[in-house]
Amino acid sequence: MQNKQLKAWGLPTNLADQTYPRGLIMGRVVGQNHTMYKVKTAADERQAVFSGRLANLAIEAQDYPAVGDWVLLRENTASADMAIIERLLPRHSLFLRKAAGRKSAAQIVATNVDTVFICMALDENYNLNRLARYLVVAWDSGATPVVVLTKADLTNQLTQQVTQVTQMAAGAQVVTCSVTNDTWHSIVPYVRPSETVAFIGSSGVGKTTLINQLMGEQVGQTQAVRESDAHGRHTTTSRDLLQLPNGGLVIDTPGMRELSVLNGDFKTTFADIEDLARMCKFNDCTHTSEPGCAVQAAIQAGHLSQKRLEGYRQLSEEATTNQALHGKAREDAKLARMFGSKKQMKAVIKERRKHRR
Repeated sequence: MQNKQLKAWGLPTNLADQTYPRGLIMGRVVGQNHTMYKVKTAADERQAVFSGRLANLAIEAQDYPAVGDWVLLRENTASADMAIIERLLPRHSLFLRKAAGRKSAAQIVATNVDTVFICMALDENYNLNRLARYLVVAWDSGATPVVVLTKADLTNQLTQQVTQVTQMAAGAQVVTCSVTNDTWHSIVPYVRPSETVAFIGSSGVGKTTLINQLMGEQVGQTQAVRESDAHGRHTTTSRDLLQLPNGGLVIDTPGMRELSVLNGDFKTTFADIEDLARMCKFNDCTHTSEPGCAVQAAIQAGHLSQKRLEGYRQLSEEATTNQALHGKAREDAKLARMFGSKKQMKAVIKERRKHRR
């Protein structure tokens, strides 16, 4: 009975078939406010906090629960209103980005998502380089991306833009919609019962409006977009997992001013360049001026654009740099957890060497 109730909230078979310690209750995180979590169980919905034991072991963002995660709860003997999250269960998809700004930390955008809608408006928001950035991260997440071109009523180049996006989408489905002429129904076939979808994209592209249409009610606030530059304000500032009338599940994510690539699936998003690179004469070809470069040959023949190659280089170099910074930050965090700081670590090592003499 418990599994039947939770399957309506997307419980996957591999987790449902597991045996868990007695006294622990399975649930899904459906809301988060800083360190407080809202968890849906088979019986009810309750507030929860991450256990101190797990918090002490956590090093970075993905070590903590996020909206969409499956967890095991324990009743809190000190407070009947507040459960304790004792275990974070394995994820089948994880959408990560580098935290905004100069930080090297990772940030969870969405987890345990089946389909991710990449929303891009057909106004001043239309940007193929930005779309490539979203696709690289989306394919890497483990979810299936669907590109949603919103505000289709605002363009007079719809056919050309759809063709451009389809060529870049690397096999992802592409749909167009406009709330004003009621064509938002194009996304409905991708929202299936017990499956989780997430909407990502810049502020003001219509993510919350689409969710409101799917819900059949106003569940999120929308604000006008400035006509001068088509930029909207952040209308979603928190993440929540909602159950739709058709039984589907949706995570509304905040709009992003930037999406810095931490990990990326370049083999899928840039399959054309990756395939050409394997035909180059040299394995370490940089695709600039080497003889026998299949990538440059394709550009000369008009089969590949120089702009696309530059976008590929920029994203791959960004991912490499961010991975190195992130790896260093993670190691520093481990050392800080063990010793307090590098200075203290050196002091401990020095003291141990002194006693060995």
